[in-house]
Amino acid sequence: MIRGTKHRLTIVVALMVAVGAGLGLATPASAAPAPGPNVVTISGDGLAEPLSIRADADAELFDAVHEQVSWLRGNGQTGSPAPGDLGPKYTVVVLTNDVAKQTFDLYPMAKGGPRAYRPAKQPDKSRVTAAWFYGRLSMTETLQAAGVPLPNQATSVNGGIGGGERVIREDSLTPGKDLGRMLGELRGLLLLNGAVVVAITICLAGISLLVRRRTR
Repeated sequence: MIRGTKHRLTIVVALMVAVGAGLGLATPASAAPAPGPNVVTISGDGLAEPLSIRADADAELFDAVHEQVSWLRGNGQTGSPAPGDLGPKYTVVVLTNDVAKQTFDLYPMAKGGPRAYRPAKQPDKSRVTAAWFYGRLSMTETLQAAGVPLPNQATSVNGGIGGGERVIREDSLTPGKDLGRMLGELRGLLLLNGAVVVAITICLAGISLLVRRRTR
């Protein structure tokens, strides 16, 4: 009987090890988010070759340019402007790990304010419709900061989609974003490891019950 009990205990312990291995005792690395955009390129009138802004080289400038196009979703805000009212065109391509994902056309000098266009044909083959948007009033100064040769305009300081904002926003600094991501990963780690502890506790309770029955 004792030998049979030991055999069952061995099986239960093996199951506990399997549970722990399956749940993986997760580390923060296992909860790492998918890679996001880290490069934008700008090509267009007055540029002999495309400008390239990398997040790892100039995070603030990258964020400023990326935010000019990152919100361009949905069905658009305006109809197609007359071609003669658009002015110079600048194409912004968003890349993730040097792979093109999205493309947008910006018209900072358009009559009545900046305009942005999202083509239906996207590099990542995503299914979107062509759409026109009112651009941010800070579009001109943002493109200037990136190296696009545009005439100076009054600096805008008010935020909002289709409105102005500072070229480098205060909330674009990365420490707060990194802290939020770290806390999210830590929360996921604690939840998963908590599940491991519960599973092990249940297994130990099963062992205790089995031993008690066999020793009566």
